[in-house]
Amino acid sequence: MNLRVVGANLVVSLKSFYREKTAMFFTTMFPILLILVFGTIFMDDDKLHFNLCLQDLDQSEASAEIAKALAVTGKLKIIRVDPALEAAKYAKDNQANLVLVIPKDYEQSLARYLQLGDRNAFVTLRYVYDPSSSSVVEKMQILNGVFAAMNQELSAKPPFIRTAEVSIHTRKYRFLEFFIPGIIAMAIMTESLFGTVHVNTELRQKGIIRKLATTPITRADWILSNILHQCILAVISTTLMLLVSYAVFRVQLHINAWLPLFIVLDVFSFVGIGMILTRLVKEAQSASAAANAIMFPMMFLSGSFFPLEMMPEFLQSFAKTLPLYYLNEGLRASMVLQDNTTALHNAAIIGAFATVVFILGLTVTQWEEGK
Repeated sequence: MNLRVVGANLVVSLKSFYREKTAMFFTTMFPILLILVFGTIFMDDDKLHFNLCLQDLDQSEASAEIAKALAVTGKLKIIRVDPALEAAKYAKDNQANLVLVIPKDYEQSLARYLQLGDRNAFVTLRYVYDPSSSSVVEKMQILNGVFAAMNQELSAKPPFIRTAEVSIHTRKYRFLEFFIPGIIAMAIMTESLFGTVHVNTELRQKGIIRKLATTPITRADWILSNILHQCILAVISTTLMLLVSYAVFRVQLHINAWLPLFIVLDVFSFVGIGMILTRLVKEAQSASAAANAIMFPMMFLSGSFFPLEMMPEFLQSFAKTLPLYYLNEGLRASMVLQDNTTALHNAAIIGAFATVVFILGLTVTQWEEGK
């Protein structure tokens, strides 16, 4: 192996990358844009609030207290609905996913309950809602919590069953701090897979690989320089994502020796897959389509964007067969939870996978024949 030749080819690859502005954008800026978009949405989880349409058919002092109690939570912005309107039609016309309707006899029923001691007196508040909306459930949970507290005050009895929240972690983590490691793993996967597929298939179609076989550069030099190229891009991309995350969102992630290890494992895993694809699929467009077919399901099913428990059980089982899942879990264990045992477990699994696919990629890449 000639390190001078390896270095020369690495310089050529980096210069080519610099000249391709589209590749630079998707390698460096696209993951940062994802972090900025999701970070802006989730950076204030505790301050998240929803619009709540409220139709007060009673128009009394007692019903006005409900609106005050809901506003005190700080999670609901009350939007008044004209009592003359039909709630379901209003929801459809105004794209409102939930309308809380206070009935006309609310104050009278409350007086019977409190003043006359009629324990059979009750009132039904209606939720007119759109079941297809994802935020409706959380709105209803907030409303149910407020009404449960109001019922407790009216009964003048403390609750018999109480709850207490005890976290298994020493400090509270934000969603963004679980999200960023997944974006790091996904960004490295994308660049390593597409970089390998794009370069190898394009050079093969142009006949450049066959010509390179007649030069002093060997197959080992070529593969090593490409691995170093992908590792350098991965380090640059990861560094930029972390700098933006710390500067803009003040995340608290732990940077330790696990991070470079998982970066290297990520690169070797998907460079290996890329080499296998370029052997199986000759044309550049077909190879890119095959890479997309692998990348997109893995991206959305491996827990990069949302927790696995949100998916059906069969998809959760499938996700645990994907290499990106173990990269996500390993990075989160090391950068967020500081769980070395879990990080080691995931590193061992992805390390075994990377070894197998990379050796297969080396085996099927026949340099001398330009295949």
